[in-house]
Amino acid sequence: MTEETHTPNEFELALQQSLDAETAKVGDLIEGTIVAVHGDVALVDISGKSEAVLPRDELEDLGTGDPVEVVVTSVGEEIRVSRRQALEFQLKEKLAEAADSGEAVEGKVVGRRKGGFDITIAGVRGFCPMSQISDIRGEDLDSHLGQTYDFKVLEFDGEKRKLVVSRAALIRAEKEKLRAEAWEKLEVGAVLEGTVGSLTDFGAFVDLGGVDGLVHVTEIAHHRVNKPSDALTLGQQVEVKVLDLDREKNRISLSMKQLQKNPWDDVEERFPSRSAFSGTVVRTTDFGVFVELEPGLDGLLHVSQLPPGVELNSEELAVGSAVQGWIRDVDVSNHRIGLTMRRLPDRDPWERIEMRYQEGQVVEGVVENGADFGVFVELEPGLSGLIPISELGVERDTDPRTVYPPGEKIKVKLMALDPGRQRISLSVRAYQRDQERAEYAGHMDTGSSEPTMTGFGAQLQAALKPITEKKKPAKKATKKTAKAKPKAKTKAKDAE
Repeated sequence: MTEETHTPNEFELALQQSLDAETAKVGDLIEGTIVAVHGDVALVDISGKSEAVLPRDELEDLGTGDPVEVVVTSVGEEIRVSRRQALEFQLKEKLAEAADSGEAVEGKVVGRRKGGFDITIAGVRGFCPMSQISDIRGEDLDSHLGQTYDFKVLEFDGEKRKLVVSRAALIRAEKEKLRAEAWEKLEVGAVLEGTVGSLTDFGAFVDLGGVDGLVHVTEIAHHRVNKPSDALTLGQQVEVKVLDLDREKNRISLSMKQLQKNPWDDVEERFPSRSAFSGTVVRTTDFGVFVELEPGLDGLLHVSQLPPGVELNSEELAVGSAVQGWIRDVDVSNHRIGLTMRRLPDRDPWERIEMRYQEGQVVEGVVENGADFGVFVELEPGLSGLIPISELGVERDTDPRTVYPPGEKIKVKLMALDPGRQRISLSVRAYQRDQERAEYAGHMDTGSSEPTMTGFGAQLQAALKPITEKKKPAKKATKKTAKAKPKAKTKAKDAE
């Protein structure tokens, strides 16, 4: 026969619960119901013959009819229980589980001592090492006092009441999770929103929501940025474009300027050749100065395009100075703009230049500036020639700039003309030599037996004059004297 399954009736269940209550032992965790509150105690029905006694100060927000978990603290004439111990027991179990699973627990920073911070988690005191309170170095450690954070349980021993936790471990784990999610969304060419997290001399690191990318200083703007801190601030929200990704090295290259309007797009319309400009000197070099025409757009004012008398080290060309002039040329493909502070010609000065200038011609110009190798002379607006130092007519060790100051008018001889290379060679020495020859020829044409001499020749002539006078031959005898001489000779013979 099949044995029938016996289902206990209500009486048997009550009897069993009564027996269980009578056999309750100290340390048992029991779930009961608050049946009454009298004075300093509350009565808790733990399914026994009598209610257990619970101190009223442990009720907190509980009242009659509410379920409650308690731990048996004593048995005898009455059973005494504690809700606080039950909570601690539950917390210990939770902490033990959290230590195994890595689940976060909430705690409050209540104090600081050597090596770390005191933490309380639901009444249980723990310790957080200094290096585990945050993953950011150098921050104000006292700022954590009184704060409530989530912690990871690194070590827990309920018997020894030892609890060690870490906040940094959770932060790092969260960042790693966000980093993985961010990498899944990243691709070259993507446009993203980010936050400036740190600034260096070479660029700015932007937080893209779990992963940082670098905006190099050259990618911040179209105009020159000396330091990232000049253009960006920490915490600033920026829009960036992904230029390159390297998952193995965890590197992301970003750009801000590629999302900005390129000032070179319509530069020829805004700054046509021969138009006037106003700008600010932004940097100087050995060959000229760079002038900012607008943010992201610089032009070169070459040393050869400075007005006569103006040098690169002049105060009017110091960084930050305002300058005005004309646009000489615009090269969009190479991103170059040539500037000048000189009057521009009405037409191309090299066009049909052979009709106006020929080799051997004497011309007059204005000294532009000097150099170690010679002097530049402006013959007309936009047309200049070079007098090599060998053709200046000065001593070898003489600085041409001390002899021919800018702005001085000078006559020279045109020695060579090369329209193809747009070069003109001039000479002071050849001009002076032609002048001396012309003077000499002029004196010869007047028939003067004693041509006027200058310089060393005049000094030599003056020095030789006394000697010449001493050596002058005797005057020729007249006819009468010549006839008398033979008679004297005859008388001499007679005397003999």
